[in-house]
Amino acid sequence: MNSHPQVSHAAPMATEEQTCLRRLIEAATPVEVAEVILDLAGALPGCEAATLLWGGEDEMRSCGAEATPDETAWALGALAGDGFCLDGRGRVAWRPLPHERAIVLLHFSAEIGQFLRGTLERHFAMAGRRLQQVLELASLQDSHRQLERSEDLQRALFAIADLAGSDLEMPELLRGIHEIVNTLMYGENFFIVRHDPERGVMRFLYYVDVVDKQGPDTTREEPLDDRRYSLTWHLLHYGKPLMGSNEQLLEQVNGPLLAAGPDSTDWLGVPMLRNGQVHGALVVQSYREGTVYTLEDRALLEFVGSHILTALERKLTKDELEQRVRRRTQQLDEANRELQQEVLERQRAEQLQAALFQLAQLATADISESEFYERVHVLVGALLNAENFFIALLSEDHRTLDFPYYVDSGERHVLSRPLAGGLSEYVIRKARPFLGQTSDIEALIQRGEVVQHTIGKPSSCWLGVPLMVSDEVMGLVAVHSYAEENVYSTTDQELLSFAALQIANSIYRRRSDLSLHQANVQLEQRVEERTHELLQQIRQREHIQQQLKHQVMHDPMTGLPNRGFLRDRLDRALTLLQREPNRLCALLYLDVDRFKVINDSLGHLAGDRFLREIARRLLSCVRDPDVVARLSGDEFAILLEDVEIPGTAVNVAERIMKCLGEPLHLAGKELEPSASIGIAVADSRYSTADEVLRDADIALYRAKEGGRKRFEMFDEALAKNVVDVLTLEAELRHALHHDEFEPYFQPICQLDSSQVVGYEALIRWNHPQRGLLKPAEFIKIAEDSGLIEAVDWRMFELSCRLLRQHAREDVFMTLNVSARHLRHLDFDTRLIQLLKRCDLPATRLVIEVTEGALLDNAERVRSTLEQLRLAGVGAALDDFGTGYSSLSYLHSLPLRMLKIDQVFVQELDKDSNTSSIRVVEAILALARALDIQVIAEGIETDAQHDILLAMGCEMGQGYLLGHPALIRN
Repeated sequence: MNSHPQVSHAAPMATEEQTCLRRLIEAATPVEVAEVILDLAGALPGCEAATLLWGGEDEMRSCGAEATPDETAWALGALAGDGFCLDGRGRVAWRPLPHERAIVLLHFSAEIGQFLRGTLERHFAMAGRRLQQVLELASLQDSHRQLERSEDLQRALFAIADLAGSDLEMPELLRGIHEIVNTLMYGENFFIVRHDPERGVMRFLYYVDVVDKQGPDTTREEPLDDRRYSLTWHLLHYGKPLMGSNEQLLEQVNGPLLAAGPDSTDWLGVPMLRNGQVHGALVVQSYREGTVYTLEDRALLEFVGSHILTALERKLTKDELEQRVRRRTQQLDEANRELQQEVLERQRAEQLQAALFQLAQLATADISESEFYERVHVLVGALLNAENFFIALLSEDHRTLDFPYYVDSGERHVLSRPLAGGLSEYVIRKARPFLGQTSDIEALIQRGEVVQHTIGKPSSCWLGVPLMVSDEVMGLVAVHSYAEENVYSTTDQELLSFAALQIANSIYRRRSDLSLHQANVQLEQRVEERTHELLQQIRQREHIQQQLKHQVMHDPMTGLPNRGFLRDRLDRALTLLQREPNRLCALLYLDVDRFKVINDSLGHLAGDRFLREIARRLLSCVRDPDVVARLSGDEFAILLEDVEIPGTAVNVAERIMKCLGEPLHLAGKELEPSASIGIAVADSRYSTADEVLRDADIALYRAKEGGRKRFEMFDEALAKNVVDVLTLEAELRHALHHDEFEPYFQPICQLDSSQVVGYEALIRWNHPQRGLLKPAEFIKIAEDSGLIEAVDWRMFELSCRLLRQHAREDVFMTLNVSARHLRHLDFDTRLIQLLKRCDLPATRLVIEVTEGALLDNAERVRSTLEQLRLAGVGAALDDFGTGYSSLSYLHSLPLRMLKIDQVFVQELDKDSNTSSIRVVEAILALARALDIQVIAEGIETDAQHDILLAMGCEMGQGYLLGHPALIRN
C-alpha cells in the first residue's frame, strides 16, 4: 500500500472555477494573475504555502509566501531543467510557461509523487496562458516607456544643441537649460556650477531654489576651497555622482559633510567631465516628501551633463571670440582715427591757404561793406567755430570802438560804444591775441586789467586777435562761445591770427578806396540835396491830402477803416465777383462780448484802450489785402477779399478766437477778451454790400444766441430761423393769452431719509404743435422780445397755486428769479401780494438768485431780499461757486439757503475728485458757520449721494432723487 497521500484529481467545484475564470479575465497585471494562481494552488489538497516568481535575470519579482534565498535558487533551477522539480520534503517547483521566466513554488504537508505535474498542467493551464499575456503586455508597456524616455532625451539633446548655436545671452541660455532638465525629471530646484581645475576656482553660473531665496553670488568666481566639505565641493573635488537624502549622502562622501543652505528631502548631483577632469556639475534637489530621484535619473543627468558642458563651452568660446573681435576692431578704429587726424590736418592746412587767398581777394572785390564782412565771417567760419563772431575797429580819434559786423547767437547787429576797459580794449591795448575761458576772464577782472563785459552775456570761452597794419592796431577780430563744451584751442588761435593779417590788410585797402570814392560822391550829393528838398515839399502836400482822406474813411480812436471804407471795398469786391463768378469773398462780423460790463466797470478810458488792443489783435490775424474795420462801438468787421473755399473763413475765425482769448491786463485787472462772430461767404449772387452785411449780422445774432465766444456761418437755414424767431415770438404771445405754460416740480429731498421737503418749480410750454418744450427752446427768445417778465409772473402764480393745492403744508418751493426782476423797486411788494392772492404762506416760498444778479446792483438786491425776508420769503443763492460772488455777499445778504452747483457734485464719484471734494467741504463749512442751509444740485449716482451725506450735506436734488414732473398729492 502506497504511504504517500493521494492528491485528488477531481476538478474544483463549478462555482470556484467560474470565480477563478472571472478573476483571470479581469486581471490586468502580473501581480493580479499571480494572486489567482496562488489561490488555485492553495486549493490543492495538502498545499500549505505557494509562491510565484517571475522576471529577468537581474531582478525577480515575487508574490505569495516569502521564499528564502535558498528556496528561490532551488526553484530557479527548474528553469534550467524540464520545468518541474520536487524533493522529499514536500517542495515542488513548476514552470507554468515554457518560454517565460516564471516559477510556482509549492509546499505540501507530505511528499508528493510525480503524477502531480500532470495535475498542475491541467489545473493551471488557463492561468498560465493568462500570465503569459499580461507579462507580454507588461513587457510592451515597459518598452513603450523606454521609447518615450529615449524620445524625451533626444528632444532634450536637440534643444541643448539649438541653445548652444543660438544668439541668446548667457542668462537666457541657462534658463533654457533649466527648462530642458525640468522636462526630464523634477528640476524645480536646479543649479549649474563651473569649475576651473587649473586655477582651482568655481562659479555658480545659474541658481534657482524655491526655498533658498538668497542663494550664492552668480556674478563672481570663488576659490573651491572656500566651500570645502560642502556637497558641491565633494562633487567637484572627487568627480563622482552623489544622490539621496542627507543620511545617504553622508555615507557616500569621503570625509565630513558641511551643510550649506536649507536641508532637502532628496539631492542629486553629477559632475560634468571632460577628458577625466571635472569642469562643472549639475545639481537638482527636492524639498517634497515622496519626490526622490532614481538611478535612472542619475544616469540621465550624467548623460545630459556632457552635452550641457559642450553647450556652455561653445557659448563661452563664442563670447571670447566676440570679445577678441571687438578688441581688434577697437585697435583698428584707433589706427583709423590717427590716420583720419593726419588727413584732417593736411586738409586744414590746405583750407587755411585757400581761406587766406580768398581774404586777400576780398580787398579788391566789388562788393558792399556788409557783404565784405559777411564773406569774411564765412571764411573764418570754415577754419574754426565762428557762430559768435565780430570785428571791432577804432575810430579815427581813438575814442570810440565801432562794431561794423557783430553776430551773436545767429543775430546780426551793428554797434558802437565809447572806448572802455573790456576784453576788446585789452587785446587792442596789449596788441597781442588773448584766449581764455571764464576763469581766465575773471582773473583779468580781479587784477583790474579789464572790467565786466559791456555787450551781450558772459562767454564761457573768448578768443580775440588784434588787426594790425604797419605795427599799428586798427581793431580786432574775435570769436566766442557760450557752451562750456565748445572751447577754443591754441590751434584755433593760430588760425585766427593768420586770418587776421589778411583781414586787416583787406580792411585798410578798402578804407583807402572808400575815402577816394566818398570825395567824388560828396559833390554829387550836394546836387541831389536841392533836388531832394523840392521832392520833399511835394511829398508833404500829398501826405496832407492822404491824411485828410484817411480821417474821413477811418476810425479816429483805433485807426481802423470805418463803415464807409468797408462798404466801398465790399462793393468793389462784389463787382469783381460779377466778372469772375468762380471767386468768393467773406465778411466776418464781430461783436466784442461783455464790452458794456468792462466799459461801465473800468471806465471809458479803459474801454477805449481795450478796443484799441482788440483792433491790434484783429490786424495781427489777417494779411493784405484783407480789411479790418470798426463799424461802431464794440462792433468790428473783417473783409477777406479772396477765399478759395468757405473753410478759409472758418480758419480765420478760429485764429481770431484764439488770439482774442489771450489774457489782457487792463486797469489792474486781468481780462480774457472774447467775441461772437458771424460769417457770410459772398459769391456772384450778392449784388450789394448791404446784403452781405445783413447775412453776416444774422449769423452774428445766432452766434450770440448760442452762448457767445463762438462763431456761426450763415446759410439758408439761418435765414429761415430768423423768420422762425418772429413766428415763435407771436406764438409766445398766444401762449400767454391761452395759458399754455405749466410748472413742473423737481423734488428736493433730505439725503439721510430721502423724504421730500421741497420742490423747485421749472417752466414748461405745452406747445399745441411741437409738444412739451423745455426752457432752453424758448427762454432766449422770450428775453429778447421782452415777454420774459410776463411769462415769469404767470409761472410764479401757477406754481404757488399748485403748491397750495397739492403739496403738504411743511413743504417749501423755490422759484428762479432773474436779475431783470430784481431791478424793479416794487418786485418784493408785487411778490408778497401774489402770495396773498394764492393763499400761500410766505414762509413756504424761497426765491433763487444767481451770483451774476448780485453784480447788477448789489445794494438794491440786498434791500429787496431783506424786505422779502421780513415778510417770510427766503432767498437761496443758486449755482454757488461758479460765478463772481465773494464771501462778503454771504455775510451781507439775508440768505436762507445755498445751492451747490452740479459741476462740483458730478465730479465727486470720479477718480480725480480731490478738488471738487475740497470745494464742497469748504462750502458746507461756510454754510454751517453762517447758519445757511445747503442743497446739492445734480445728484445722479448713489456714490454722489453717499459722499454728500458723509460730508454733512442735508438736502439735495437731481435725477437720482426725482425728475421734474407735474405735482401730485
